[in-house]
Amino acid sequence: MAETRKVHPAGAVLLIINLLMASRISLSRSILLLQRTNNHFPYSHFTPRRFPKSYPCPLWSSSFSLCLQTFHKSSTTTATTPPSISNCYSSISMDPVADEANPLLQDFEFPPFDVVEAKHVRPGIRALLKNLESDLEELERTVEPSWPKLVEPLEKIADQLTVVWGMINHLKAVKDSPELRAAIEEVQPEKVKFQLRLGQSKPIYNAFKAIQDSPQWPSLSDARKRIVESQIKEGVLNGVALDDDKREQFNKIEQELERLSQKYGENVLDATKKFEKIITDKKDVEGLPATSLGLAAQTAVSKGHTDASAENGPWIITLDAPSFMSVMQHARNRGLREEIYRAYVTRASSGDLNNTAIIDEILKLRLEKAKLLGYNNYTEVSMATKMATVEKAEELLEKLRAASWNAAVQDMEDLKIFSKNQGAMEANDLTHWDTGFWSERLRESKYDINEEELRPFFSLPKVMDGLFNLAKTIFGIDIEPADGLAPVWNNDVKFYCVKDSLGSPIAYFYFDPYSRPSEKRGGAWMGEVVSRSRVLSPNGTAPRLPIAHMVCNQTPPVGDKPSLMTFREVETVFHEFGHALQHMLTKQDEGLVAGIRGIEWDAVELPSQFMENWCYHRETLMGIAKHYETGESLPEEVYLKLLAARTFRAGSFSLRQIKFASLDLELHTKYIPGALESIYDVDQRVSERTQVIPPLPEDRFLCGFSHIFAGGYAAGYYSYKWAEVLSADAFSAFEDAGLDNHKAVKETGHKFRETILALGGGKAPLEVFVEFRGREPSPEALLRHNGLLSVTTSA
Repeated sequence: MAETRKVHPAGAVLLIINLLMASRISLSRSILLLQRTNNHFPYSHFTPRRFPKSYPCPLWSSSFSLCLQTFHKSSTTTATTPPSISNCYSSISMDPVADEANPLLQDFEFPPFDVVEAKHVRPGIRALLKNLESDLEELERTVEPSWPKLVEPLEKIADQLTVVWGMINHLKAVKDSPELRAAIEEVQPEKVKFQLRLGQSKPIYNAFKAIQDSPQWPSLSDARKRIVESQIKEGVLNGVALDDDKREQFNKIEQELERLSQKYGENVLDATKKFEKIITDKKDVEGLPATSLGLAAQTAVSKGHTDASAENGPWIITLDAPSFMSVMQHARNRGLREEIYRAYVTRASSGDLNNTAIIDEILKLRLEKAKLLGYNNYTEVSMATKMATVEKAEELLEKLRAASWNAAVQDMEDLKIFSKNQGAMEANDLTHWDTGFWSERLRESKYDINEEELRPFFSLPKVMDGLFNLAKTIFGIDIEPADGLAPVWNNDVKFYCVKDSLGSPIAYFYFDPYSRPSEKRGGAWMGEVVSRSRVLSPNGTAPRLPIAHMVCNQTPPVGDKPSLMTFREVETVFHEFGHALQHMLTKQDEGLVAGIRGIEWDAVELPSQFMENWCYHRETLMGIAKHYETGESLPEEVYLKLLAARTFRAGSFSLRQIKFASLDLELHTKYIPGALESIYDVDQRVSERTQVIPPLPEDRFLCGFSHIFAGGYAAGYYSYKWAEVLSADAFSAFEDAGLDNHKAVKETGHKFRETILALGGGKAPLEVFVEFRGREPSPEALLRHNGLLSVTTSA
């Protein structure tokens, strides 16, 4: 990493539309079989190339309100309520009738998530696109190579589409319905068509080139130079330089890729929802903890089994993360574990929901797109806007693979020996549906830790209080509940206001914590609602404040108990909050590179993975680990065991992530669609070097690999490991300062806030890191945290 070369930044206007549109740094941190011990995404774009709409978080094996009169009377205050967001768009002139009837076209302070329905999507998006087309034509007619005549009107156009489309796209992720799907599917081609029109505008492209060639170029700020450079690069990557016939072909590819990506994600969601295993015999659920039985019974009740109870059933097992993980870790019934595992790894691989052909077509079109743009493969297109190069990404993955392999082999030997000593008949034939179960038993035995028994110490309210206290300590901010200030899409959603040390609001965010399999997609993510922006200032003086949403899929409350979290779910919340902090604490006023906008994709996981480290910090953990009934603190000896268990099976978890990243690069670099080798052949081949136990012949994991086929991580999944190097090294600055030295922690936290969190995409991430750390990054801290440093030295 130390030798990472500086590249042109990724991320201006177009990127932003793309990037914000999907808003999903989503991704499942919660799938055991993909687990490391995350998805943030985030954003969504029309080109599933680099930026997801939200931050998808790693596979671990493991917007705005209708200003209703009653709303204003009851909850607006000058201290916390921002002026109407839509008023920022001076050029917009919606049809008055449409304005009255459609919440998507209303002035709002916060998105009207509570009243937007499928019926609003078609007329709302079409009215918006009509006005944006008019604004774009006006911009092209009057454009000059200056900030007021080019960048500012362009930002307004991009932002309007980002905000409104982001609203409906977010609702599709958290409150899905057939009607909403159909409406989005119908107008999506029209939205993509406009994005392509904007991205391929030669007057705009030429104006940016003129700014770069002007005498004023050297005097521009770093942020403005980044915007210009990335707009020029994005213009090329969006086909602006192609001949007419090739550009037409390019546009057809983009439209089809958008459609296929959408369909892929829907198939995964539908396949996950479709599977239900009804259990009536108590013997079949032996080993499942009380929380899991309660959830399974609660699911049964929701499916019409009104007499279901945790004690007597019936119980319904699903492929939703909390249910799936519990079975894989705790069910003594090996046959049940096998059935659930096989169902999970074959999701969306048969019948009407089969993603196989979709994957092949996506890979074929991505390769065609790369060739049109003059690249050899799609990975080169992806890397054009990353910190890394193909060679550097592969070099890092191989270094980490070598460091992890022997440790992972030893992990498996340890499981075999332990299970054999426990009298397990399968000890000599352990396979995929055994490793989770016996790993949990070994961990309990080795560290005397039972994750289920720890749940009462991690109630959601206490965890959030502790997280907010940590943010106050290291970043000097206060986070206050603001429920009722903004409309929400579900009664479980919480709303918060972030304030600076003087008590002034600087940001807002939503938090949607619980799993809702019937309408909400899996995983965890952070997404942008609106970004900080000087141009879109509601009053012409102070910049518009950023708003984010954090979405998780953790175990919901059961009965009168609060949501009692596993330690992994605690880590997930800290992870997504790290993404949100970078969005909300930005001090960048140039909206096109504020917060998470414009940051190279392989650097965006730095703040999120950085925050996970605090889960192992004694003062932080002891502050959140209070028994929900007695208030008793987590015993010191249990904390020490958690700390010791941090590196448990680190080699296996590291190898799992390396497998995903290597498979992603292989498919987008060397795989030839339609040749003799199938995508599943590639999976098997890559797994030979990255999995101790090879996949089942019928494994169809790729049919559910949403990160790269329905998110923003295509030829970019390596970013998790790349950013993990950055985040571990960043946290080591706090270790060097002394984690028990409150003054030093605050000073280092202030420096982290003023660099990593404040500068956004306005400066190259390597430069930002060096400004914080005083040097270029090193993988030493990551290997040390994972207990793999000595292994690497010998390797």
